[in-house]
Amino acid sequence: MTRKWLRWLPAATVPAVIAAGVLAGSLPANAGDPLPDKSPAQVLALVAGHRDAAFSGTVEQTSSLGLPELPPASAGGDTAWLELLTGPHTARVYRGGPEQARIQVLDRFAERNVVRNGQDLWFYNSKDNTAAHAKLPAGTRPEPRQDAVPQPDRLAEALLARLGRSGDVTVGPEAEVAGRAAYRLVLTPRSSTSLLAAVEISVDGRNGMPLGVQVKARGQSEPAFSVAFSKLSLEAPDASVFRFSPPPGAAVKELPVPDHRAGDTKRPGPNAHGKVHPKGEAKVSGTGWESVVELPAGAFAADAARQQGGNGDAAALLAKTAVPVPGGKLLSTALLNVLILDDGRVLAGSVPLERLQAVAAGR
Repeated sequence: MTRKWLRWLPAATVPAVIAAGVLAGSLPANAGDPLPDKSPAQVLALVAGHRDAAFSGTVEQTSSLGLPELPPASAGGDTAWLELLTGPHTARVYRGGPEQARIQVLDRFAERNVVRNGQDLWFYNSKDNTAAHAKLPAGTRPEPRQDAVPQPDRLAEALLARLGRSGDVTVGPEAEVAGRAAYRLVLTPRSSTSLLAAVEISVDGRNGMPLGVQVKARGQSEPAFSVAFSKLSLEAPDASVFRFSPPPGAAVKELPVPDHRAGDTKRPGPNAHGKVHPKGEAKVSGTGWESVVELPAGAFAADAARQQGGNGDAAALLAKTAVPVPGGKLLSTALLNVLILDDGRVLAGSVPLERLQAVAAGR
């Protein structure tokens, strides 16, 4: 885990809380063993003390966003990420180190694979025997981010980093995830306009690894999005798991990869204060739970095509499922609204339509 977690802790308590978290991390945390009580700061410290380690497991994802279920996309297709937000999915996850990861998404009668081994990144769909390959530049982020069910620990880290200090943190009732006792860290927004009601992160009571994430929407009793381990082994997977060659007859395409090496400042992104990207690609209004991202005309379709080597089918699909509203079209889900304006701009956020329209009008 990164030091982003420590931003949630009062500065004066960091040393003492980390020490307490490390000591408590040596206690048993098997299912059935009650966990010692911890404050939110102590649970955050336990997570901050967790170090990425090799593991393998099965991850279950469910979504109740109000989107229609979509068929699986071909390997490297630019709608794959959108399809994974609809319906339930099961994936096997293997992590062997900073540059070794494999995610197998199990579809009915088929499976999709994302395999990272060193600088080689492979996507494969057994249903149509299609594969895509990218040669990653040195220093690329250690995890494949496309075409894959999100991993609970990575998702938990991203949520805490993005939501910042704009919410309250409490510890809920103890949970059991993949046979392991876990603390339940609950984030709730102070905002009354956000579509999000709460984010719950299940944290392994022994080593601080996030084991599951639930995102709840206002007005829904069931989680709008959930991902968690159902099985987990902390033993290192065999190296052969990360070796991949496309099967005979597979259609293989090479994906262009922009150079996003660590420290590369050629494409800085927008910040949380509404500053515009130097290339004019995006700007962010508001912070935390009320953030609204605005893309200029044509940017969304171009970025979708660039991300996956596709032709912008994701943008066309979003536009097709949107409904007419004054000034454009709206794609509405339980957790996110996307406003596609007639002038080509796209605004998105976990806020009501009225907030998106106000940002579009410069109010």
